[in-house]
Amino acid sequence: MVHEPSKPGQLQIGYIQPVNDLGTPFTLADQVIDALRVVIGQKSAVLHEPSFNGNEWLYLKECLDSTFVSSVGKFVDRFEADLAAFTGAKHAVAVVNGTAALHIALKLAGVNTDDEVLIPALTFVATANAVTYCGAIPHFVDSEENTLGVDAVELRDYLKHHTEQRAGQCVNSTTGKIIRALVPMHTFGHPVDLDGVMAVADDFNLALVEDAAESLGSYYHGRHTGTFGLMGTLSFNGNKTITTGGGGAILTDDAELARHAKHLTTTAKLPHPWEYRHDEIGYNYRMPNINAALGCAQLEQLPVMLRAKRELFQCYQAAFDTVSGVRLMEEPAECQSNYWLQTLVLDSNNADQRDILLQATNDAGFMTRPAWILMHELVPFRECPRMDLAGAQSLVQRLINIPSSSTLLQVQS
Repeated sequence: MVHEPSKPGQLQIGYIQPVNDLGTPFTLADQVIDALRVVIGQKSAVLHEPSFNGNEWLYLKECLDSTFVSSVGKFVDRFEADLAAFTGAKHAVAVVNGTAALHIALKLAGVNTDDEVLIPALTFVATANAVTYCGAIPHFVDSEENTLGVDAVELRDYLKHHTEQRAGQCVNSTTGKIIRALVPMHTFGHPVDLDGVMAVADDFNLALVEDAAESLGSYYHGRHTGTFGLMGTLSFNGNKTITTGGGGAILTDDAELARHAKHLTTTAKLPHPWEYRHDEIGYNYRMPNINAALGCAQLEQLPVMLRAKRELFQCYQAAFDTVSGVRLMEEPAECQSNYWLQTLVLDSNNADQRDILLQATNDAGFMTRPAWILMHELVPFRECPRMDLAGAQSLVQRLINIPSSSTLLQVQS
């Protein structure tokens, strides 16, 4: 039988690869489930759930008592200031969700109808959707193993052979359309090769907009993700590291971009004591004050959550060290990941085990999930341009997210 430690999250010295009663090594699925139990015990666990252990009730009550629960109130301003202070960005603009944040950021980056925007094929659909909201066309690029993000080396080679520069603009040689922007996404909280992608953006005249929806609390060479490009965007959905229920934000160091983002996301209404005057097409993307109140309390707890998620990673790392054929995704060199979603990466020769593992772990009460279906395989995007996606196609068959809540060790102990 499996010899388990007496307390979840604490590994025993001498822990050995488990065998069944006949002395035969367990299957890979058995070993993965055993490793999960070593860390979080026999109880079931969801993939990721929010934690409310701070001033959430206090701030929400204050918001309700004030009656300012919608678009006006002090918590929105405070949340934006706190976000800017935490990330090191000069400006933060809070909005209703991460997709809205990326939509507006792309518009302000100059993305127009029929432009193309380079985005990873390995991403959540919101990245591609935001491009289409601008009337633009997603152009899918490959991802690499070390970061799960954009492969800057392969992208450079691809653009070198498939684009040309015309009047300072990057033009797709096949379609004749302008490639306006590059959107790297920090997958599961792991920082992408920002030096590489920034160099590509600079050399090929592309606006760089970071999709940092999953990487609040992640740092690339000591600097927070989402602060390298012209703009960066965040998400505070219920499954993110911190949540405002729904919500997102735009980060930028450009004061004029921040002002314009705030204007567009508040219906482009001009200030006036009583009249409703709007000077351009705007969007009702405002974050309500009640959501911002929740966000302020969550931000206060963020350092504690990040430490807990790192401790969970360390426990998982020790547990899975004895399981051959799979590794736990670790933060890239010289980076600090928030470990939003802990991720198993199967060896290439075990790719056919992914669905077996997903079925077995979920049947055992441990919620696990695969990565997203690659964007070019989804019906709305099948005809979009793309480079060779061998890296992403390999990764998507080998990635499994495992339970990752910041309170998991505490709750399961």
